[in-house]
Amino acid sequence: MTGFDSKTHWQDVYATKATTAVSWYQETPAPSLDLLQLTGAGPETGIIDIGGGASILVDTLLGLGYGDLSVLDISPTALEAAQARLGRSAGKVEWIVADVTEWRPERSYDIWHDRAAFHFLVEESSRSAYVERLRSALPVGGHVIIGTFAPDGPEKCSGLIVQRYDARSLGTALGAGFRLIDSRRYDHLTPWRAVQHFHFGTFCREA
Repeated sequence: MTGFDSKTHWQDVYATKATTAVSWYQETPAPSLDLLQLTGAGPETGIIDIGGGASILVDTLLGLGYGDLSVLDISPTALEAAQARLGRSAGKVEWIVADVTEWRPERSYDIWHDRAAFHFLVEESSRSAYVERLRSALPVGGHVIIGTFAPDGPEKCSGLIVQRYDARSLGTALGAGFRLIDSRRYDHLTPWRAVQHFHFGTFCREA
């Protein structure tokens, strides 16, 4: 996508639309919570939410007692919205402004969570860079949860073409060393009541 500036795009999205007016808004992040529970996550589990933006997942996890949370997004505006919403509790979270394909992780995490970020990486080079960061940040025994549009989901989101996945194609994209432990579909209802078909794949990293 020659000349495309992803940071500018997402800055514009979050600057012009309310958090509750974007298609990916959820009142309750039910599938993510279910899958975090499936991995055995607890209060001390290190969790990073990739492309978390202004999502309320971090609010929910804080309310449940999770204490080692990080949120990464390319848009400072999105993260600032989440911090303003959380108030003093925002200080309990590590906020990372970065393009995940260029980011250099400074620590490891027990769980890598990504709802609707990976499917925007339509170029092989971008996907390879993402997986490189994933492998750098997730040790053996860690879990990765990735939610993308399913094969029968939308072909575009926020005006951008996406790459759709099922369990097999997602596993292929991640490459060797990731064992699938759960695959499920999820029908997301947008704020304007449209149904979007998602696939969530949960993998454990193996040696």
